[in-house]
Amino acid sequence: MIFDAPTIDYAALSPIISLTAGLVVLVLAAVFEPVKRFGPALALLTLAAAAGCLIWQWGNETELVAGSLQLDGLAITLSLLVVVSAAVAILLSIGDPAEIQAGRSDYLALLMGSVLGMVMLTQANNILTFFVALELLSIPLYALCGTNLRRRESLESGLKYLIVGSVGSATLLYGLAMIYGASGATGFPEISQGLSEGGLLNDSLTLVGVGMVAVGLSFKISIAPFHQWTPDVYQGAPTPITAFMAVATKAAAFAIFIRFFLVALGPMVDQWDVILAALSALSIVVGNVGALAQTSLKRMLGYSGIAQAGYMLAGIVVATEAGVDALVFYLGAYVAMNLAAFAVIVVHERQNGYSDSISSLRGMGRKRPALAWPLTIAMLALAGLPPTAGFIGKLYLIQALVEADWTWLGVMIAVGTMISLAYYLRVVAMIWMSPEESGTQSEGPEMTAAEQALDDPQAHRRWYLIGPALLGAAATIFFGVIPQPLVEFAQHACNAIAAYLN
Repeated sequence: MIFDAPTIDYAALSPIISLTAGLVVLVLAAVFEPVKRFGPALALLTLAAAAGCLIWQWGNETELVAGSLQLDGLAITLSLLVVVSAAVAILLSIGDPAEIQAGRSDYLALLMGSVLGMVMLTQANNILTFFVALELLSIPLYALCGTNLRRRESLESGLKYLIVGSVGSATLLYGLAMIYGASGATGFPEISQGLSEGGLLNDSLTLVGVGMVAVGLSFKISIAPFHQWTPDVYQGAPTPITAFMAVATKAAAFAIFIRFFLVALGPMVDQWDVILAALSALSIVVGNVGALAQTSLKRMLGYSGIAQAGYMLAGIVVATEAGVDALVFYLGAYVAMNLAAFAVIVVHERQNGYSDSISSLRGMGRKRPALAWPLTIAMLALAGLPPTAGFIGKLYLIQALVEADWTWLGVMIAVGTMISLAYYLRVVAMIWMSPEESGTQSEGPEMTAAEQALDDPQAHRRWYLIGPALLGAAATIFFGVIPQPLVEFAQHACNAIAAYLN
């Protein structure tokens, strides 16, 4: 008997290999005390290597590991967004109480493990790798949310995220098991073929499975009514981790949302499109209305993220190339504007007693214009006002919905945008139009002794904190004025699954 050795495409696997090697190095660095201080540099070097490998494979489309992974434009583009988000989170974490209390090497190793799970999730082409990658993404985040060990809110957020995330994972697993039972296959193309040939597109087992998968993924990307954990976790988690979760988790989860629903469940589009449309509309309403009454900036951005996820989900509902292009474009813009906002919050917290109260922004426009302008641009972009990339992204989403006869959902996006002006512009008004309150302590959670020692009045002068804010704001304006590079980036992602779209 002759043994045929499997062919391994090391070049196509290089992004995953580089992240795994970097993760091992960071874990070993915890053992050697002199190496610990170089942890951020090692982590950034790992991400740079992974980004280089992804760019090297630009245009390559191939199946990996017996078809369980798929390297293509969708995986490469959204993995790059994840890597950029992780790099910013590492910079914002330097000197953060959570990083110090948890141990720098352990903190960075957990972050890198989550990035590895996200990159694998963007490539998942099989329900087994889908679930394994999702858990590899999620489990480190549960711990990272609670790494500020001396703050009750941080520990509470980690516990809440663990409980709700476990429920979402269990629901997703049951749904995947039902779809496997109906199709008899684990690969996404094979599931599509098995459901079509078996005449099970309208079978109750299949429909229940699809619903449970939709619910499980909705937990991960904060789709209402499965959003209850989001505001509490956003507010309680360390702000660099909140920034990472807000953008990177959405990029990875939407990658698998696109691939699973449009590839594996493509023949069932007439069964699930109404369900996703209802979830999208509900998220837009719940997110925008819930944000109106918030006094915490991080909590407000949590509700904002629920509404933004509803906007993006609409791009999957239409199941067209225009819809996926608009979704990926909006994801790219969302990464830039959200990271700009959270970078400013990190700097402001360190100067202001770790308060995330909106009222603590009074007078920022006069005292700290270098912080005020990025936050203002981020708020205007999230609201969808020109000339920002947020405006262009919403315009593309509405256009795709109207062309696919989902006009009512496009109207919902427009209505949600108008509601959102009330709370986004309130932040802008607080920055530029409200006088600073002298002689009063900023509203917010009480600082611990460790946090007081880390209070940094010169945080706005540190390039690794203010740099991401300025670059994010600049990218938001640039892609709002010249959207073509981001449009081509989004089209490269869509080309990978164009054959499965209407």
